[in-house]
Amino acid sequence: MEISIEISLYPLAEEKFKTEIWAFIKRLRNVDGLEVVTNGMSTQVFGDYDLAVEKVMSEIKHVHQTLNAAVFICKFIGGNRSVVEAES
Repeated sequence: MEISIEISLYPLAEEKFKTEIWAFIKRLRNVDGLEVVTNGMSTQVFGDYDLAVEKVMSEIKHVHQTLNAAVFICKFIGGNRSVVEAES
């Protein structure tokens, strides 16, 4: 089973805002088996359900341990929506 996850990260430490967002994205991009797409509003992660959820939650925990103050907005959608959109 596959999943699509859309994530928006809002660090509450202004001086680290862009640095922490890009570090979060880079760590997800380094996971074999995940497709990671970014735009100005969010990051989308596509891949195996268990792998994607495990890695995204692990990275969310890492950010909370590192920053102590960050907000995440996440949408979890069953299936790989990147394939559906590409076929349209």
